[in-house]
Amino acid sequence: MNRTDLVGTVARETGLTAVQAEAALGAALSGIVAAVAAGDRVSLPGFGTFEARERAARSGRNPQTGEALEIPASVAPAFKPAAAFKQAVAAR
Repeated sequence: MNRTDLVGTVARETGLTAVQAEAALGAALSGIVAAVAAGDRVSLPGFGTFEARERAARSGRNPQTGEALEIPASVAPAFKPAAAFKQAVAAR
């Protein structure tokens, strides 16, 4: 499923037009991105939690040359699915 398919599903399930569903989906995703970027957690019961996780600095290797290199610390977005989400996928 891509974004267009998701917009179509939202429109069909809610009775919104495709334009309204696209706006609603865009607003929801923008809100999630902005909150996580600000360091907040976004918890959607029954779906999951979005958060930013810190990654420690570590050493690694260039796979082409084998040369050792240092990978700097970073912050990355993460998603942890809720138990209901996991069960729905497992039941498939």
